[in-house]
Amino acid sequence: MKSFSSYERQEHFDQLSQEEWDVLVIGGGITGSGIALDAASRGMKTAVVEMQDYAAGTSSRSTKLVHGGLRYLKQFEVKMVAEVGKEREIVYENGPHVTTPEWMMLPFHEGGNFGPFSTNVGLRVYDYLAGVKKSERRTMLSAEEAIEREPLVKQEGLKGAGFYVEYKTDDARLTLEVMKKAVEYGASSTNYAKVVDFIYNENGTIHGAKIEDTVTGKQYHVKAKKIVNAGGPWVDELREIDGSKKGKTLQLTKGVHLVFDQSKFPLKQAVYFDSPDGRMIFAIPRDGKTYVGTTDTEYQEEIAHPTMTEADRDYILDAIHTMFPSVEVTANDVESSWAGLRPLIHEDGKDPSEISRKDEIFVSDSGLISMAGGKLTGYRKMAQTAVDLVRDQLMEEYGIRYSDSETKHMPISGGDVGGSKGFKQFKKERIQIGESIGMSKEEAEKLVRLYGSNVDSVFHIYKNRKQDAEEAGIDPIVFAQLVYGLEAELTYKPVDFFIRRTGALFFNIHWVHEHKEAVIDYMAKELNYTEAQKSDYKEELELLLKEAVNPVEYV
Repeated sequence: MKSFSSYERQEHFDQLSQEEWDVLVIGGGITGSGIALDAASRGMKTAVVEMQDYAAGTSSRSTKLVHGGLRYLKQFEVKMVAEVGKEREIVYENGPHVTTPEWMMLPFHEGGNFGPFSTNVGLRVYDYLAGVKKSERRTMLSAEEAIEREPLVKQEGLKGAGFYVEYKTDDARLTLEVMKKAVEYGASSTNYAKVVDFIYNENGTIHGAKIEDTVTGKQYHVKAKKIVNAGGPWVDELREIDGSKKGKTLQLTKGVHLVFDQSKFPLKQAVYFDSPDGRMIFAIPRDGKTYVGTTDTEYQEEIAHPTMTEADRDYILDAIHTMFPSVEVTANDVESSWAGLRPLIHEDGKDPSEISRKDEIFVSDSGLISMAGGKLTGYRKMAQTAVDLVRDQLMEEYGIRYSDSETKHMPISGGDVGGSKGFKQFKKERIQIGESIGMSKEEAEKLVRLYGSNVDSVFHIYKNRKQDAEEAGIDPIVFAQLVYGLEAELTYKPVDFFIRRTGALFFNIHWVHEHKEAVIDYMAKELNYTEAQKSDYKEELELLLKEAVNPVEYV
């Protein structure tokens, strides 16, 4: 197994440039991670480079649902609903620690988008297409039953509600666990590694890439028989470097979510509802918080740094006040937020919210394979399609034979718990172990849900390195998570830890404020930051903490 430790960062770069890879994957979001796992598990010599941190783009900024695409029924995307609906169950069984079923209420009001008949028929068709298991099939609620489940929902004109299952996830952790599994299968994976140019042979065929270590500025030449561009919102920028950005292009749209404490917005039931302008919005309770989103607006600013504007914030607040009239949250109650980009494939004359989420593969004249569009839920299937193409090309051009995909029944990292049924017992046993070494039940449960079968490593650090934690002035649980992140999850910057490894900046922002100084000091010492680096990384975290609460207006 290759290393996934930040202590061996230089070795990762050295190895990248010393070997010729069967496939080089550009992008460490969910699509790139899925492709890396599919390729590596078939025995392909696989390398991955990510110019930021894993899941730093779209894959940590979604609605955090592995959902079956109910709303695509309205666009008659029957094939997509059938495919992603079935994939949803696969994602759940392969990583039940990062994905959990969540019953969703879809209220319908007089004059709204949905009525009892259309909702009933829509959900029934959805159950059929998505192959929903019996225990999770939709039911219909009367207005009284809907109010009983969620008293905050608007009662005036309420005619009833549909009740069906979606799957809640931690998108960044899901991405990371898929990437860690790829590394277990021998993939070499490196973050903060940016493609600055491509390398071609005398026939003009792409044969490698120039990679820059964005920390040191040093460049490396990486050779690969095949290169897959899974850059998400950056797909077109890479096609431009290749001189092949033509035909279909990306259209980026921005989605924003707001987070409130349950004391301000005590939602107890996830609700999927139509906003005043007819767009559909989710309100979801999670770990003592309620988060609400999303918006859907065209985006043409800096790809690496989308932010919430006042207009975004007010749009969601307005939607909340319309559907939950007794909830009096204001801008001051927004505890955190995030903004993410959807890389859609441009379709002339279509409104952003009407554009299909389907994925497509573009192959340039030079041989660059680019994967665009798609959804979080369908990542495994998208990866299989891309790697099937790579397999066929390797066979045709080099006579190398690789097998079919094996990821359908492959637990991701942390998912070795016996599927969703086994996870219940696993969780119970591990919580007891956590309590036996001095944690509260709540603390232990949170770690089990975050790390799954890898929690034993976190428990081991917690139990055996309390002295080190004390010397570092870090809470022992935080210390255990941080050390595990440095040793096994390629955590290099403070933002990696506070956003992607723990999700804390979005869902526990006070925890970030409480622990940031001690964590930054420890990381600086362990990873030998220069004073300039330490200052820059601290500033980066401070800026994101500020932006999570205060809207930014582009001039």
